[in-house]
Amino acid sequence: MIILKSRREIEKMREAGHLVSEAHQLISSMIMPGISTAEIDQAVEQLFAERDAIPLFKGVPGPVPFPSVCCMSVNEEIVHGIPSTRKLVEGDIISVDTGCKVKGWCGDSAWTYAVGQVDEQKQLLLQVGEQTLDLAVEQMGKCRWWSEVARQMEEFVDQHGFSSVEDFVGHGIGRDMHEDPQVPHYVDKETLEKDFELKPGLVIAVEPMVNAGTNQLYIRNDHWTVSTKDGLPSVHFEHTIAMTKDGPEILTPRLEKV
Repeated sequence: MIILKSRREIEKMREAGHLVSEAHQLISSMIMPGISTAEIDQAVEQLFAERDAIPLFKGVPGPVPFPSVCCMSVNEEIVHGIPSTRKLVEGDIISVDTGCKVKGWCGDSAWTYAVGQVDEQKQLLLQVGEQTLDLAVEQMGKCRWWSEVARQMEEFVDQHGFSSVEDFVGHGIGRDMHEDPQVPHYVDKETLEKDFELKPGLVIAVEPMVNAGTNQLYIRNDHWTVSTKDGLPSVHFEHTIAMTKDGPEILTPRLEKV
């Protein structure tokens, strides 16, 4: 069941979303060759602790509980990468997904960052991933049904010769990180069967995942890290977005780099 939020509840979600935005501002300032993914994760964990925010990812159940406050996915890793002593090197790209709960309400956002200078393929992939998310926000203000937005997202990715990951989707968000509905960034039979209306009070996490090559994937032996089957790079961009009477509002806006 989709739970629509009141204006007052969206206002509370805005606080959580802004802290997630601050976390990404911090992450962006730390991305450079030589830093480890664990160092970045520890800085975000400290930020959340200082603000009395509950990390959403740490301890998520699985074959092994997720150990960190951020998912750190490098190059061919799509999602759910585990921070480690691995150091970033020039030319890498890294997708960082994190979220927190503030005063009972959640915010969630992911972004893919370039580490120094990256090659042309990765640069185009970064642009297309971010533009796919931008397109979704724009079309949420024009379309009535989510499937209309998802179709345009998928077509945009296809036009650039890339592929949309279909094994993972976005989600409703509110008091819990994962609520109804599921929010795919592509269209298939299930998308149409479970379509939902874009109306005020809807709050969703929209998160296109775009691969340079095939959309086939596999899960690594750590039980969490998802990688592309062909070893080509992947990007992940996500915002928490509220539908209001004035249209879509990004609750996890990008903040200027400090």
